[in-house]
Amino acid sequence: MPTFNNRVLVLITGTLFATSACGGNTTVPTGAAGSNSGSQVSYTSQVSAPGAGSIVPSDTTSILKKLTKDVEIGSTIDGKNGDMGPRAISLVRSTFGLKKGQLLVCNFEDSAGTAGKGTTIEVLNPKPHSKPVTFTQSTKVEGCDGDAVTATNQVYGAGMLSGLVSQFDQAGKLKKSYRSHIQVPFAEADAFCGEPYAPEDIYVADSKTGSIVKIAFVPVSGGVKITEVITGFGINKGSGWSALGPSGIQYNSQRTGSLCNDTLYIVDGVDNTVVAVSNASNLLEKDEIVVQPGGKKFKCAHPKDTCATLVYSGSPLSAPVASALLPNGNLIVANTKGGNKLVELTPTGQVLDTKTIDTSTTAHVFGLLATGTSDSDTALFYTDTKTNTLQELEQ
Repeated sequence: MPTFNNRVLVLITGTLFATSACGGNTTVPTGAAGSNSGSQVSYTSQVSAPGAGSIVPSDTTSILKKLTKDVEIGSTIDGKNGDMGPRAISLVRSTFGLKKGQLLVCNFEDSAGTAGKGTTIEVLNPKPHSKPVTFTQSTKVEGCDGDAVTATNQVYGAGMLSGLVSQFDQAGKLKKSYRSHIQVPFAEADAFCGEPYAPEDIYVADSKTGSIVKIAFVPVSGGVKITEVITGFGINKGSGWSALGPSGIQYNSQRTGSLCNDTLYIVDGVDNTVVAVSNASNLLEKDEIVVQPGGKKFKCAHPKDTCATLVYSGSPLSAPVASALLPNGNLIVANTKGGNKLVELTPTGQVLDTKTIDTSTTAHVFGLLATGTSDSDTALFYTDTKTNTLQELEQ
C-alpha cells in the first residue's frame, strides 16, 4: 500500500455526475430564479443548478421504497469504557490495518449517558451480530460527532467538546490535531477528485460559527492550509444532541480530463435546507460564499469558479442533521424532529420518498452511510441512539 502522508482521499463511491460553476448563463429548472449583480450572485430557487447550460439528469428511482428490511448489525457500546450514543458512520475501503468493508462509528456519550463526553471510535463488521472493537479512545475526539477514513486508512475524528479534528493511524494511534478556525466541529467529510498528487481536502462544519472550514492538504510539500471558506449557516446555540447547524456534508465528484467537476452538499438543520456548492475544489478564500439569513440565498465572491444553490427547503425536512450520498447520486437526509423520518431527494430537489424509522418524539438517527454500486444493491446504514446499535436497511 503506497504512503500518502497526511493527504486525504475520497470516501464516496457510486455513480457521480458532472457539475460546473454557478453564475453566468447557468440554466435552472422551471420555477427557479437567479439574479446576477456584479460579482455577487444570489439564488432563490428550491432546485439546484449543478450544470452550466444544461440540467443534470436525475435518477428518479426511489431507493427508500426498496429498503424494506431493517437489520441490526450490532451494539456500538464500547467494551472498555462503556461509551455509547452512536453518531457518525464511515466505511473502510481497503485492507490496510483495518479491513475493507468494516465500519467506523463515533460514540457521542460516555457510559453515564452524558452527551458530548464520548471519546471512542468503534469498529464493526458489516454483518449481523457484530461486536464493537475499540479503534481509539482519546480526549482529542471528546464529543465524537464525525469520523472519516482515507484510502490508506488514516482516520479523522471530530470532537464537539474537544474542538478538534484529529488524525489517527491505522492502529488508532494519534498523529496530529487541527484547531485553527474550528470552534465546535459538528460534521466532516473529505474530498479527492481522483488524480494522484491532486489537492485533497477535509471539510469541517462548525455548529458555533455556522461555517464550513476547509483543511487543504498541499500535494508534494505536505503543507496544510486551513480556511473558513463558507459562512452564514444557521445555528441554534444548542448543546449535546439538541445542537443544530451545518452538517451532513457529502462530496460528489467526477473528473473530465484535467478538470474536476465536484459538488459539496451541506444540510442546514436550522433552516431545514439542503445546499449544493458547485466546484467545491475551487474554494480557496475566506468567506468565499456567504449564506444569507434564512439559508436560501447566497453571495459568492467568484461565481464563475464556485457558488452555492438551494437544492431543497421546508417540509418534509425537520431539523435534519445526517445525510448519505447514494450510488446513483441522490441523497437521503435524516430528520431529528417529527418522528425520525428519512427523506430521499434528487440533486434537483425532487422528493422521491420518505420513511419513518421511529415515531418517537426523541431523535434517534444521527448517522447515515450508503453502500453499493447500483440501485439494485444499495443498502443504508444508520445509527440508533435509542438502542445504541448500528442498523442496516436492506432490499
